[in-house]
Amino acid sequence: MTDHDGAAPDHDGAAAVHNGAAAAHGEEAIVRPSTLAWVSRHLEPGERIVRADALHGGITAEMRKLAIGTRDGGTRALVLRTFVDPYYVKHAEDWLNREVGALTQLAGTDVPAPELVAVDPTAEHCEYPSLLMTHLTGRTVLDDEGLETRTHLLARQLLAIHALRPAERPRKYVTLTTADTVVTPKCADAAAWAAAIDVIRRPAPPYEGRFLHRDFQPGNVLFDVPPLGPTRITGVVDWAATSWGPADLDVAHCSTTLALLHGPRWGLRFPEVYEAVGGALAAATSERLYWLVRDALACSEEVREVARPWREAGRTELTTPVVEERLDAYVTALMTASD
Repeated sequence: MTDHDGAAPDHDGAAAVHNGAAAAHGEEAIVRPSTLAWVSRHLEPGERIVRADALHGGITAEMRKLAIGTRDGGTRALVLRTFVDPYYVKHAEDWLNREVGALTQLAGTDVPAPELVAVDPTAEHCEYPSLLMTHLTGRTVLDDEGLETRTHLLARQLLAIHALRPAERPRKYVTLTTADTVVTPKCADAAAWAAAIDVIRRPAPPYEGRFLHRDFQPGNVLFDVPPLGPTRITGVVDWAATSWGPADLDVAHCSTTLALLHGPRWGLRFPEVYEAVGGALAAATSERLYWLVRDALACSEEVREVARPWREAGRTELTTPVVEERLDAYVTALMTASD
């Protein structure tokens, strides 16, 4: 999102490449020659790439799942992220270096994240800036069914991320959305949006710093949903925007996404669930409102980009007008609750 300090705004994130549901073969799945050679140099002796699947759903980068043939005749999977679009290539070095830093810090923790294999942030060896990492099992789940259970799992996982105390803190969070950049939907409640915009004109409230994912939402979380047995989280992906800041920011972002995917009441509910599982948010109602409104208004600048990958993932009813209506209803509900 625009408000996410310019870091890879994949609202659906890299999870698209991990779920395997949107794979495509053929020309778009071909790994470019220099990149192919680079990947091959980072495989174990006797291994080779036997298949590449292009996976859709991301916004900023091409994503491929690579099947690697092993010496014993088996296969394992890796994930290749490649920044190709000229706009994103300009930011790729920063994003990739930040993700490398995050994955390095996460290694050995209880947070299920990919393991770094190799990175070429300046395209010294590849045609374009690229990152190679391990593949995680599981899939993204964006359906309404089972949402209550997943909401509690999301809250517990986010709490575990906020509990991390890395040896080296990531950089302080940055927010770019201002009162002047907000895009008010045509369908919007003008009075509610004007009041919401006034909220973010204020200085940011004081906060206790936490390790933030900064794009934690259902599209970046992988689930195992067996026919029988409990649903569980198997991975969290897309760590390019990690920052140091208030837990409220991560909670607000997940709340906005839940509101757009499933309806405003789920956005309003998520902070309650986060607290119920042991999370701590800003004490004052006005301070909580600031972070919630800030993230919701940030989304106003990219509703079209946010909605497209959700439709590609099967939520075809989430057209841009529908998502705009849900965003308006959510912002209005936030402002009404604060009266």
